Amino acid sequence: MRGLPQAPCHLTSVPLLPNIPRLLDELAHLATISAHPAPAVTRVLFSEEDLTARAWLLTLAENAGLRTRSDSIGNLFITLPGSDPSLPAVATGSHTDAIPNAGAYDGVVGVLGGLEALRSIAESGETPRRSIELIMFTAEEPTRFGIGCLGSRMMAGTITADEARQLRDPNGISLEQLRPPQYSGDLAATRLTPGSYSHFIELHIEQGPHLEAAGIDIGLVEKIAAPAAFRLTFTGTGGHAGAVLMPGRHDAFLAAAETALAVETAALESGSPDTVGTTGVIEVKPGAINSIPCHALMEIDFRDTDLAARDAALIRIRQSAETICERRGVQLDWFLINSDPPALCSQEILAVAETHTTDLSYTSTRLISRAYHDSLFMARLCPTAMIFIPCLNGWSHRPDEFSSPQAIAKGTTLLAHTLLTLAAS
Repeated sequence: MRGLPQAPCHLTSVPLLPNIPRLLDELAHLATISAHPAPAVTRVLFSEEDLTARAWLLTLAENAGLRTRSDSIGNLFITLPGSDPSLPAVATGSHTDAIPNAGAYDGVVGVLGGLEALRSIAESGETPRRSIELIMFTAEEPTRFGIGCLGSRMMAGTITADEARQLRDPNGISLEQLRPPQYSGDLAATRLTPGSYSHFIELHIEQGPHLEAAGIDIGLVEKIAAPAAFRLTFTGTGGHAGAVLMPGRHDAFLAAAETALAVETAALESGSPDTVGTTGVIEVKPGAINSIPCHALMEIDFRDTDLAARDAALIRIRQSAETICERRGVQLDWFLINSDPPALCSQEILAVAETHTTDLSYTSTRLISRAYHDSLFMARLCPTAMIFIPCLNGWSHRPDEFSSPQAIAKGTTLLAHTLLTLAAS
């Protein structure tokens, strides 16, 4: 991952020169801290790999002379002090946890690119007015507890300490049992008040094909889609596959299957071009080829940038599921896992970033993030925006996920300039 030439970028009187070879080496090293061999990357919350990656990141920051701390959910904070530390800091950040069999760039570019942005500002000799803080958020991925963005949710107060204590992983292990000693403080203290930061901006790979296909350097995110997730449990009547005739069956799986098709229909007919619905989990019991399913569990992800369209579609899905189950003689239990509003990104931050793309001779476009990120919850605390860089074929959450050194260099350089400008306010 070496060999990318460095070229200084000047904005007004402040030259910033991110060390891109250093950053690429660090990206490559972090990819080796994985439960699965290369090219796959797996780092699940509070696993040995996750804790190793956290310790390594803190060492990098401390070696750069930056201040470090953590909170009781495990969010890490790396700070470049400003000349007026009484002011709310400007923040950036993302995550380093990775779903099983993932790639090396999702989240990680925003963390290590953010670190390099802070180092480049420090190495320029410029002291920003506001402090600049890099946040490594805990558990952006839902792998361990089935809920994404755990760290940023707790900072924003959309999940309480009591609710967090009730979380269990697939093996029934609680968050309290998993929390390492260094994060053993009061969970309630992780919540911040609005205004705790002046601005937040997250650097991330696009996880979509648009920038690469259009040959555009930078995507400036205007809206982040609103996610909802829900779990449906269908309870029918089991029986022998040969002995129970079709008219007398109460098949839990068939009720679930019809509901999955209703999810697709609701998404297609929502009236919003950004509606997407995915039935990503289905479990059937007893799971024998000659036994009628008596139980089915289904988990659905449904999201949109238009909250009204999304919520109307959810009502339609629930009504369809209830009608299906009544007709089939199957009991339905509906459990809402989470339902979050969309985020509108800060026009102030976008304008600053857009000006810098021109100064740096980068091409850019405004776009929507249909995936959600920690920025969705940081938007509840302060003005927020995102910078996207292209990734190969739009691929993500897979071992061949890739963003070029040139794309990473441009995203990191733009981030550094934008942070410094915001920190001067």
